[in-house]
Amino acid sequence: MTDLIIIIVSLLVAAVGFMWHKKASANVKAVEKPSKGLKRNKKYSMYLIVIALYAFTTKVIAALFGKPQAKSIEVHIPVPRVEVFGLSLSTTVIITWCIMAVLIIIALIIRITLIPHLKDEPKGAQNVLELMIESILKYTKSTAHGVGEFLASYLFTVAIFLIGCACTEMFGFRTPASDITLTGALAILTFFIINIYGIKSKGVIGRIKSLAEPTPVVFPIRIITDMAVPVSLACRLFGNMLGGLVVMDLLYSALGGYAVGIPSVAGLYFNVFHPLIQAFIFVTLTLTFINEATE
Repeated sequence: MTDLIIIIVSLLVAAVGFMWHKKASANVKAVEKPSKGLKRNKKYSMYLIVIALYAFTTKVIAALFGKPQAKSIEVHIPVPRVEVFGLSLSTTVIITWCIMAVLIIIALIIRITLIPHLKDEPKGAQNVLELMIESILKYTKSTAHGVGEFLASYLFTVAIFLIGCACTEMFGFRTPASDITLTGALAILTFFIINIYGIKSKGVIGRIKSLAEPTPVVFPIRIITDMAVPVSLACRLFGNMLGGLVVMDLLYSALGGYAVGIPSVAGLYFNVFHPLIQAFIFVTLTLTFINEATE
């Protein structure tokens, strides 16, 4: 009965807001330089319509499909495991394989359909592809000078993979990037690449000597600092991705039956924009550490 009253009242409020907004819009148009009060009425009437329609929509959905059951929030840092052909695999491994398969298929499609038909004047998909490649090459060269094109390829692969990890959240799966084992693997691989470039640039002896600059007193501190690099990279990416996952769960739990529309808007940040930022930070930090190792 209460829900029915809210539905009726919200419809009446939306109708009042619509008439108020129509009158306020007419008053604004009638004056060459409308005052702040007239503009405020137009804005507030729109707010009233949105709130009333939101209440109406949530209650109608609850009436048609039932109210969602209250769930306790449980955050598990270790990811669930499943049995596959007698092997105990984490869901991170399975989802990572799926992401890799999708990326490989996309790469094969591009190689078969686009690469053989490249033109001097790029159009359409070729234009997008060249823009992406030129951007990562330009950013790599500007941040870490003279490191070669291999690094740009690696960083591009890492960025695309992290974006693929973020996309899995849109399908209701836990992103592999919220697993410390995956971020740790990426960080360790990056750590080896940093030192390989450092040795390639200065040699083994030169790389060791660079850790003792400007004075040998800082050598132990530099060793500890360098060993902390993969820990820092792994924990930063893991913490941010897990944090976004927790925030979305908290939002769903807090809104309850009113979780309509708002989580979708928040998801654009935590599932799309936020992972893009984390991928950019991971790439930037990798280039920064390589630049330090090669200078």
